[in-house]
Amino acid sequence: MKRDEAVGMTSGHESLTSPPAPVPAGDVEPAAVRLSPEGHDPQSTERIRVTGRLRRLLVWYGVASLGVYLSLGSVHGVLLPLQIQTIDPANKAANLAVVTAVGAIGGLLSQPIAGLLSDRTRSRWGRRAPWILSGAVIGAASMTVLGLMGGIVGVVLTNLLVAIGLNLYFGPKSAVMPDRVPRSVRGLFSAVGGLGVIIGVLGGSVLGALLAGNLMLGYLVLSALVIVAAGGFVLFNPDHDNRAEPRPPLHWSMLVRTFWVSPRKHPDFAYGFLGRLLTFAGYYLVSTFTLYLLQDYVGLGADAVAMIPLLAGTSLVATLVSTFIGGPVSDRTGRRKPAAVVAGLLIGVSLIAPWLMPTMTGMIIYAVVAGLGFGSYLAVDQALLSEVLPTTEDNGRYLGVLNIAVTGPQALGAALAGTIVSTLGYAALFPIGMVIAVAGALAILPIKSVR
Repeated sequence: MKRDEAVGMTSGHESLTSPPAPVPAGDVEPAAVRLSPEGHDPQSTERIRVTGRLRRLLVWYGVASLGVYLSLGSVHGVLLPLQIQTIDPANKAANLAVVTAVGAIGGLLSQPIAGLLSDRTRSRWGRRAPWILSGAVIGAASMTVLGLMGGIVGVVLTNLLVAIGLNLYFGPKSAVMPDRVPRSVRGLFSAVGGLGVIIGVLGGSVLGALLAGNLMLGYLVLSALVIVAAGGFVLFNPDHDNRAEPRPPLHWSMLVRTFWVSPRKHPDFAYGFLGRLLTFAGYYLVSTFTLYLLQDYVGLGADAVAMIPLLAGTSLVATLVSTFIGGPVSDRTGRRKPAAVVAGLLIGVSLIAPWLMPTMTGMIIYAVVAGLGFGSYLAVDQALLSEVLPTTEDNGRYLGVLNIAVTGPQALGAALAGTIVSTLGYAALFPIGMVIAVAGALAILPIKSVR
């Protein structure tokens, strides 16, 4: 009988532990293993079947990612650029840079703090659920108000609240993997979570294009999707009631220190953060500026919106292929790094085509190759980084810091792209993105604790 099966499973919110094994006199009795609500040891490397409650958690883990990234893909890829363009067409690039930069700062600050606080949260619904739900409500409500804004200042402030809400949701949600998922199947969970990101980012562009004629309706639809994704995740995957657990002390100084993890003491964590940051930055530098690239660089003008579903669909197919292959293969081989390194290289190579061919053909080639790279990275990203965390007691805090490397590039991609375009022109995006993505691939190599 497998180890996870031998310890048994119970339902509801009971505290699950494995009975301590008999030990000879004089020996130290091993500590009991704290099992997840699904009945598994999260630190187990033994191969298991993903069935029952663990399979339900897997499905909703992907849906929860989809809810966040479908909103981000639609808002940052289509709705927000169109809204800003409507307000001030002449300064659209500069205004988009300001709006996304302010939102990014709010997101970068809120996610690690939410992770730290969720580590210390004690409730009937566990540590993460209160933050996931409250973040979803804040994000959805702010998104609804964003659709009503007709001035840049209003857009800046409401988009900031959207970013804060979605990061309060996504940070604690990310901690669910090291909290509750056995190491032996984290590649599969990473792939499914990655699918949520992929379908969200690319599908969000398609959805945003379909709703481009009615921005308010678009924001309302996305708000509803966020609430459904977060509510479903919490409702169908209840955590332990942890009100009886001791609460680690919290001092105000910890809120500042939570953003700092010593690279000297934890070099693998630092390399993982840098690799994730640069890989996502290389991808989002171009992808978040797709609408303006099609309008002004390729020269499609008003026809650009109609081409976004074609590019997104092309990239989606390529991304799904590499994601479906990468995650399960990494579980079987126990190797995460090769897929992450190849991913950064593919994203870098993909930018050559539109740089040399400022046409739809060049953009389609980019979409295919970048999609393969993005999917390869997402297939192993969350599994790889869940295994470089310094401790298991502060998963929320550490993953909040690591998630800065995801939400930061996505939110700041348009801001950085706008700055580059304003100073160097559209063509400069591609060689700069290429250097960033390749550097991300190289940053993964020194990690020693993960193969």
